[in-house]
Amino acid sequence: MRLLRVVTAVLAVGALAALAGVLAPTRAPERSAHAPADFVALRDVAPGIEQDIRYAGDHNFVGEPIDGYEEAECLLAEETARALERVRRDLEREDGSGLRVFDCYRPQRAVDHFLRWADDPSATERREEFYPRVPKERLFDEGYLAEHSGHSRGGTVDLTLLDPEGREVDMGTGFDFFDPASHPDSTEPDERQRRARERLREAMEARGFSPIDTEWWHFSLDEEPHTDRRFDFPVNREELRTG
Repeated sequence: MRLLRVVTAVLAVGALAALAGVLAPTRAPERSAHAPADFVALRDVAPGIEQDIRYAGDHNFVGEPIDGYEEAECLLAEETARALERVRRDLEREDGSGLRVFDCYRPQRAVDHFLRWADDPSATERREEFYPRVPKERLFDEGYLAEHSGHSRGGTVDLTLLDPEGREVDMGTGFDFFDPASHPDSTEPDERQRRARERLREAMEARGFSPIDTEWWHFSLDEEPHTDRRFDFPVNREELRTG
C-alpha cells in the first residue's frame, strides 16, 4: 500500500509538471541591442559577392529606407558568411557564375517598421511592383512577412544568381515580389527560369542552407549559431567593432 501511494504521488507530480509545460508561454527569443562577437561584414569574408541592400534605400516594397539600415552593408554571423562564400566558389568553379545579396542581417527595428507599414492601409505606393495580386492585409497571413524574422539572427540571406557576365539571372520574378509566382515550386515561370531557381537552391543546399516555401530568394543556414536570439543593433560596420 505504501508503495502504491509513492507511485501515485510520483505520477501526480509528473502530470502537474507536464501540464505546467503545456500552459507555460513559450519563451520569446532574447532580443539584444549589441552585435555578438562573431558577426562580420560579408565583404570582409567574401568580397566577390555583390551587394544590393534594398532596405538601405527606397527601392523596396515600403518605398523608403527601413529603420536600422544605416549603411548598405551585408552583416552576418561569420559561420553564415563563410558558408555563403563556399557557395560562391562552387558557382565560380562551375561556369563563372556569382551571387548578389539583397538582404542579410535585419535588425528587429526594421521588422517593426514593416509592421507599422502593414497597419497603414494608405501606404500602397509600391503595390504594382511588389504585390499586385496579393492584398496588402494578407502579406503576413500568406507568409511573405513575419513579426519576427530569421534575418534578425544573422543566419538568413536573400540573394540571386549572376551569370558569368555579372548580370542577374532571370528568376521569373524580382526580389520581394510577394506573389505565388515567387514560390520556389511555382509553375508560372518558364522552364529556363525554373531551372535557374533550381540551380540556386541546389547550390545553397549543398553548403548547408535551406529554402522556404514562399520566396525563391530566401535561405537560412541549417546550423546557424544564434537560434535562440534576435538582434536589434543597426546595420553599420561600426557596430562590429563596438558590439
